[in-house]
Amino acid sequence: MQDNGYDYLIGCASVSMADGGHFAASLYHRIKDRHLSPLEYRVFPRCPLPLERLRCDLDPEAPALIKDYLRAGAWVCGEPAWDPDFNTADLPILMPMSRVDGRYARHFMERGN
Repeated sequence: MQDNGYDYLIGCASVSMADGGHFAASLYHRIKDRHLSPLEYRVFPRCPLPLERLRCDLDPEAPALIKDYLRAGAWVCGEPAWDPDFNTADLPILMPMSRVDGRYARHFMERGN
């Protein structure tokens, strides 16, 4: 990241919808208050997960990848998108390198990674 002068890491983190999407909806509702990006970085899904029709009261454990991104300082940039081809809910993730927690900085910033 540092070698190429990148300021941001951007992508999505997918969550299975094997349960119909209830886990994904609950996960989003659980993490949005602490990890939602500032308004200027928000995105809106073309094919949104229908949050209003899903349970959001479960107490889900975030998958390891999402947990690590959030611990490192990443933001969730909006509601999850539904990917019917892969049956996943995709959370948009943005990690500004300026926010990367020191414990994770070596992984993203060291030369050769």
